[in-house]
Amino acid sequence: MSKLKADVSIIYSGIFSQWDNQSDDLPRLLQATIHVPAVIDTEFGFITRIKKAKNQVLTYCIYHPDITDDDGNVSPPFDGEIFIKENDWRFYLGDCIWAPINNKVGNWRMTLTLNGKLIADKTFKVHLPD
Repeated sequence: MSKLKADVSIIYSGIFSQWDNQSDDLPRLLQATIHVPAVIDTEFGFITRIKKAKNQVLTYCIYHPDITDDDGNVSPPFDGEIFIKENDWRFYLGDCIWAPINNKVGNWRMTLTLNGKLIADKTFKVHLPD
């Protein structure tokens, strides 16, 4: 493990172009905001720049509002791990709105953790469109 302290910054956050998780390209920032209209296929989240953490494991988590499945059970947070590939690496954490929109309204908290330490934390306020 590296003895260097990782340098992390959120460089963009808000509404993005659609993200293709099969591509190496990150989505493009369309609007810097934490207020997100609950419109189907609206992509939102943040891009971080992480330096001095190559070969470490990054843990991500998206805490949705109380979204339920077809049986009425609240879905757990979406989380996982990803290997940091480079010494100067950009990572997108985000989600998009899907039908039905009524249960997507509320606070969506997105976090990144490295070596047990919270390194990025952003909450988006999803609301019904005007």
